Amino acid sequence: MVSNSPLELSQGAKMKLKHNINPVLLQFINFIILVYTVVTYIPWYIFSGSRQAIAKSKQVKARPVNNRPGGAYRSVNSLHCLASVLYPGCDTLDKVFKYAKTKYKDKKLLGTREILKEEDEIQPSGKVFKKVILGKYTWLSYEDVYIKAVNFGNGLAVLGQQPKTNIAIFCETRAEWMIAAQACFMCNYQLVTLYATLGGAAIVHGLNETEVTTIITSKELMQTKLKEIVSQIPRLRHIITVDGKPTTWSEFPKGVIVHTMASVQAMGAKADSGNKQQARPVPSDIAVIMYTSGSTGIPKGVMISHCNIIAGITGMAERIPNLGEKDIYIGYLPLAHVLELSAELVCLSHGCRIGYSSPQTLADQSSKIKKGSKGDVTTLKPTLMAAVPEIMDRIYKNVMNKVNEMTSFQRNLFILAYNYKMEQISKGYTTPLCDSLIFRKVRMLLGGKIRILLCGGAPLSAATQRFMNICFCCPVGQGYGLTESAGAGTITEVWDYTTGRVGAPLVCCEIKLLNWEEGGYYNTDKPYPRGEILIGGQNVTVGYYKNEGRTRKDFTIDENGQRWLHTGDIGEFHQDGCLKIIDRKKDLVKLQAGEYVSLGKVEAALKNLPLVDNICAYASSFHSYVIGFVVPNQKELAELARKKGFKGTWEEICNSSEMEKEVLKVLAEAAMAANLEKFEIPVKIRLSPDPWTPETGLVTDAFKLKRKELTAYYQKDIDRMYGTNVK
Repeated sequence: MVSNSPLELSQGAKMKLKHNINPVLLQFINFIILVYTVVTYIPWYIFSGSRQAIAKSKQVKARPVNNRPGGAYRSVNSLHCLASVLYPGCDTLDKVFKYAKTKYKDKKLLGTREILKEEDEIQPSGKVFKKVILGKYTWLSYEDVYIKAVNFGNGLAVLGQQPKTNIAIFCETRAEWMIAAQACFMCNYQLVTLYATLGGAAIVHGLNETEVTTIITSKELMQTKLKEIVSQIPRLRHIITVDGKPTTWSEFPKGVIVHTMASVQAMGAKADSGNKQQARPVPSDIAVIMYTSGSTGIPKGVMISHCNIIAGITGMAERIPNLGEKDIYIGYLPLAHVLELSAELVCLSHGCRIGYSSPQTLADQSSKIKKGSKGDVTTLKPTLMAAVPEIMDRIYKNVMNKVNEMTSFQRNLFILAYNYKMEQISKGYTTPLCDSLIFRKVRMLLGGKIRILLCGGAPLSAATQRFMNICFCCPVGQGYGLTESAGAGTITEVWDYTTGRVGAPLVCCEIKLLNWEEGGYYNTDKPYPRGEILIGGQNVTVGYYKNEGRTRKDFTIDENGQRWLHTGDIGEFHQDGCLKIIDRKKDLVKLQAGEYVSLGKVEAALKNLPLVDNICAYASSFHSYVIGFVVPNQKELAELARKKGFKGTWEEICNSSEMEKEVLKVLAEAAMAANLEKFEIPVKIRLSPDPWTPETGLVTDAFKLKRKELTAYYQKDIDRMYGTNVK
């Protein structure tokens, strides 16, 4: 496998590196490594559990339940029966939380950092950025959260909310989001979740389609987004802010009442809850209607039942060894995303603490953290963290930029340690000396205590995965799942350090591969069966809200009554039962000459270049070549322009046809190194001076590309690059 990582050296590059280091120094380094290895290896091997870990990494993780082509694969831990509940009798989410509250009563559960100071910081460009200085985390116990949730649920009933009716939450990730969710689970209200970064039209669509009369939000979102669209939501009667004081605006339609979460909880505390037992949910009741981030158009509402979510988190929890009260999880991804909601429910059900953060305050260098003060990971020191590939790619590139700025000696020492550790972990060994001396500063970027990183939402590049394994000194559990499968599908085991794979099926589900003739993928292929990935199990959701046609298309039921989700992703099963995602039906485009191009494959091969912050490949059946839109790394492109003697503003550099050609040369070299076919390599590109963020509407909250929106945004450039008006 060819990597774009400058740290992973070929044998020739290693020899060149050795010549660049003083021979005496090189001998000394090699001697120290040899002595250290000899002295520590035997006791470490005996007492560290490495022998067992190596054995586990080589074991078969999943097997087909029958020997027929296309037979479903199951985890070896659930060959005869799929898992569906975390704890006996806890078959709904309210029972799971009550069990956890009873078991972990006074233990800390939800943590929030206090804001000590806010100030405006004027940038050299004249822009004003909000900066904050944050204090310590303050915590609510399991008992505290339970009482707040009970009171809030009862208060919603006072406002007229009925069981099995919809209520929306449109709010940033925070403790109040989880409290509101637990209240809805207890009272059998169907929680409609919407991303805080959705555009106005998407928000209006979700709220009107679900006919909600009450929405839970933050004061900031109410003052900005909701205020502009509230007149387009005719059924809305109550807005509940999780923060701030009760207030109204004259612009709000008559009849819409604004409450605070605290005031609703106060109503609930006084209310008679004697008949609340009748409202308790059953496993098949809908817990969440989760609106997707709309990567392919209008957001769809996925109906997820209590038993769907419980089955999913049961499977996820089984892949996290020693999960319990000592763990601290940092929550910063959108709770409206199934990855974050599932991860937090796994933690809540196992006695873990959840400390809340945001992408703007996560690290010391984050955009809202005042220089010299601490980001959330530094203060919280989490042991568990979930991330999407885009965030991991950013961390990787930031660290690589710092490595490139090191002195020659420091950089060479880092590369030697990196490659030494890569060889060791591939054999199942650890490198405590390198971890403490070389990688300690890198590890501190995430607080220094992370023991497992869970990555989901999109494929993670092999180079980034290896980098996180090595420099953050912890396994990266790459997972695969969809909103439609309650987030569950596969997760790699912690002792599996292979890259490019997403692990074996979780114990809650089974996976089979369906032939896709158009793409040339068959479950009889050798050496590995290939095809469209179908997920079956109790975690497979009910379908799409008010969209029976799409539900019938994406979900099927077999002769045994098993419900299957057709994912649209193409995978292959390896001999040990682990799945690898190799293509996607929607990303496959047939060129004019008949060749098939996987746009995702092209993007994955080029995304990790230091020069590229983001990339979207585009192809048309009316043309014979691939083009691309590239968000360049500002520092790298500016340096390339300087070397080529090109002067101008950032916009002028990006709009320069000369610089487009220079970047194309870099992309072509990387594409050939990654073994892309000639017809897969972009022939023309457009450099974008502006980054793609969820706020721009060009990527989802999980930073997946919105191809439809990107195509519309760059339509003039597409016409220019193809020399035609045909889309």
